[in-house]
Amino acid sequence: MEYFDSHCHLNDEAILSNIEEEYRLCLEAGVTHMLCVGYDVASSKVAVDLAERFPAVYAAVGVHPENLEPDMNKALQEIKELAKHPKVLAIGEIGLDYYWYKDPEIRNAQKPWFIAQIALAEELGLPISIHARDAVADTLEILKEHTPAHGGVLHCYSGSPESLKEFAKLGLYFGFDGPITFKNAVTPKECVRVCPLDRLLVETDSPYLAPTPFRGKQNSPKYIPFIVDEMAKIKEMEPAKLNEALWENFSRLFRVKHG
Repeated sequence: MEYFDSHCHLNDEAILSNIEEEYRLCLEAGVTHMLCVGYDVASSKVAVDLAERFPAVYAAVGVHPENLEPDMNKALQEIKELAKHPKVLAIGEIGLDYYWYKDPEIRNAQKPWFIAQIALAEELGLPISIHARDAVADTLEILKEHTPAHGGVLHCYSGSPESLKEFAKLGLYFGFDGPITFKNAVTPKECVRVCPLDRLLVETDSPYLAPTPFRGKQNSPKYIPFIVDEMAKIKEMEPAKLNEALWENFSRLFRVKHG
């Protein structure tokens, strides 16, 4: 089977330092499409560079809530220019992160960045890749008020099954990673189970969140088959049938052809 990774960080130094070998191993594992996601202007530039170098790599460009820059207008203008590249498929990753930030002032500072990048994606006709860590309620509120016109994915979905249903009403997709393979991951497995089949995506978020049996080690897109297999078990489907549905979702959201 051929696979895709809808969210990875090949632009992270942990992978970038050995990118030629990692790329070869990913292709050997059958991973033919990898969406390399930026998290600030510099990493977004690297993502675009990697997309130019490697046929199986595509890019998303954006500013992560942990990496807000001093001048929003300047940063977003640079992201806008990068997004004109034909292999840029999305604006991301963008959103809210309350896990690391408890100060209400800092949390509130993330919101205008999120809203501005949703608007940028709408202007450019692109979907968005959303980071929402410990910020489900505020993320949902913003997305209800600023629903992305060209869709989006809640990457590494970590909310509840109930919240998933609310996000699904907005036409959003849900990316799931290595944690669904962990034995004690009751809620993530349930979220996969209740997720509408036509809204499901698979990702690694590498170099983080490696699946079983590689838990605790550096992650890579080459481990996507392990996550797909676990999804198939949860969904009680044949892996090939599930993978076919995943491809349809990936192609629909990011407007790339497969096969």
